[in-house]
Amino acid sequence: MSLTRILIIAYALFSLLTLNAYADGHRLSSAVNDASRSADNKARDVYRHPKETLQFFQIKPSMKVLEILPGRGWYTEILAPYLADKGHLTVASFGPNHPTKYLANLHNDFVKMMTANPNTYAKVDVVSIKEDSYLQSIPDTSLDMILTFRNSHNWIRYGGITERYVAFNRVLKSGGILGVVQHRAADGGDHKVTAEKGYIPESYLIRLIEDQGFELMGTSEINSNPKDTRDHPEGVWTLPPSYRLKNIDKEKYTAIGESDRMTLRFVKK
Repeated sequence: MSLTRILIIAYALFSLLTLNAYADGHRLSSAVNDASRSADNKARDVYRHPKETLQFFQIKPSMKVLEILPGRGWYTEILAPYLADKGHLTVASFGPNHPTKYLANLHNDFVKMMTANPNTYAKVDVVSIKEDSYLQSIPDTSLDMILTFRNSHNWIRYGGITERYVAFNRVLKSGGILGVVQHRAADGGDHKVTAEKGYIPESYLIRLIEDQGFELMGTSEINSNPKDTRDHPEGVWTLPPSYRLKNIDKEKYTAIGESDRMTLRFVKK
């Protein structure tokens, strides 16, 4: 094969990859700006940087993705339309029968959000992440990506953090991606103490996840916030959107914004 032909083929492949990357980026932008997203959720994009975060995790529209504990569906609003045509989204929620009433109600609010927009969420599967099952309803090595946003501190507080990440490893394909966003404590702190305030030392979490069969592939400061001093009276819940102190010093905490967060991308070994 001549050098000219090799260069032509290489250029064609490069052009195809560039076009695919552009199309994926456009699709993600469309999902972030989807009309089905609530105005309140869109207002928090300035803190959560959803497009940049998902691009850092290297999400593709053809992936089979599992979102862990979606709350009331902040990221689900973006993931569902993005994956609707070529991929698939599964969401692990608390389930309507969770023994903690608040968490059961949180699940019910999430389901109401989905049923109010049937066209957007028609293809989304919802499974229950029961405290004793660790995703047993999901087959081994069946997923391309798992995403968990601001959950790990609660698995330290209430138990099960190691088992959660073992389960994530089990259901991911070899080479599958685990994306983690988590409120970040200063390194060197006791993770059990800092978790009570919602924060975790980054070095601790990386080490724990790597011990469960993952390799850290990248970190990002997309969701960092140097204004967050991490010493608030009610921990991370002092800050928006929780405002646990209600109107006490609300302007101060609004000026700080949402928490300082680590953003980590792992691959299953």
